[in-house]
Amino acid sequence: MISLECDNLFSTWREQARWLLSHQVDPSQVSWGEAEVADLFATDEPIPEQLGPFQARIPKALLELLESAACYHGEQRWSLLYEVLWRVSHGDRTAMLAGDKLGSELQRRIKQVSREAHHLHAFVRFIALPAEAGAELPEYVAWHEPAHDILKSASQHFVGRMGRHRWMIATPLDGVYYDGEQLIHQRQCPEAWQQLAQNVEDPHSAMWLTYYSHIFNPARLNPKVMEGHLPSRFWKNLPEGKLIPGLISEARTGKQRDGQAKLIGARPGKRIGVGHLPTG
Repeated sequence: MISLECDNLFSTWREQARWLLSHQVDPSQVSWGEAEVADLFATDEPIPEQLGPFQARIPKALLELLESAACYHGEQRWSLLYEVLWRVSHGDRTAMLAGDKLGSELQRRIKQVSREAHHLHAFVRFIALPAEAGAELPEYVAWHEPAHDILKSASQHFVGRMGRHRWMIATPLDGVYYDGEQLIHQRQCPEAWQQLAQNVEDPHSAMWLTYYSHIFNPARLNPKVMEGHLPSRFWKNLPEGKLIPGLISEARTGKQRDGQAKLIGARPGKRIGVGHLPTG
């Protein structure tokens, strides 16, 4: 058995996979460890340093799929990619397709990664630092906890939208900082970035929470659908997250039936039931 460590870098894994293919190493004979530091080829048998004689022709589309799926955090993160690569390189392109058992798992991972990138775009909340903070600090900071390794690629989304403002996104693992000209990625997020992003106070939070609580429509609440679009694991890092459980509870105990907020329902005037609303 050959044990490899790619340090969770697709570029490193790609070179290792290229070497393995050239020597016709079967997927059952190789595994990728989880240790941060390990020998490149941990095995009892001597491993040739040069590429082997086998030259595989790999479609460009497959490399793009593999690079996307490589962002997935889960079991056999790299071994599964090599198994797909092995089959395709030996003429079995069904390994790329959802109709195949292995291809189905590959496509599922790609969808999960894409969805997690969407979550980053939708649920990151930038907070402006005070003007007197200084030019050595970003103007906007955000804290996010993605489930997959999507920060480096997905954060490009904000480059064009934030103009030349300086901004930073910190996560438990990595971080990105845009200095107004280039996006800098740190594979291990500096502790100073994490502390800044987690402890900054938003001076406009009270206004935002008041606005959010007033636009919340209890009559249209569907908790399962809401959880699908806004997973509860993100609530703790959203300003409005602390309001959501209470709003759901109030909707279930009367607001959803009345179809209006408590303050509105308390005002004098004739109550119009849902059944009396105009339909055309």
